[in-house]
Amino acid sequence: VQLQASGGGLVQAGGSLRLSCAASGGTFSSYSMGWFRQAPGKEREFVSAIRWSGGSTYYADSVKGRFIISRDNAKSTVDLQMNTLKPEDTAVYYCAAGRPITSTIKRSNAYNYWGQGTLVTVSS
Repeated sequence: VQLQASGGGLVQAGGSLRLSCAASGGTFSSYSMGWFRQAPGKEREFVSAIRWSGGSTYYADSVKGRFIISRDNAKSTVDLQMNTLKPEDTAVYYCAAGRPITSTIKRSNAYNYWGQGTLVTVSS
């Protein structure tokens, strides 16, 4: 599975961005999809995930209520709508595909395929 993330950019605090991840080369609908981020000097952290059917979604506490994850299996895409952005959301955002069980869905090592990352910069 190849993943291509896009949609990053520079935005002021309080603004919004929509990230998108396009998948190819595999059965997209059989994978759970996740978004992770890595800020400079910090470890990669979980942001959000969605099950193959879209029926279950998961969020880090730091983004809950501000970010919304969605997927379109017909188009093999997963989006992350980011609202009310804060400077601490600044990071490179990565999409990932895998088949994690519920207890591991927030762990980066539960995902087998990764996109190249897209930079989100939130200015104060």
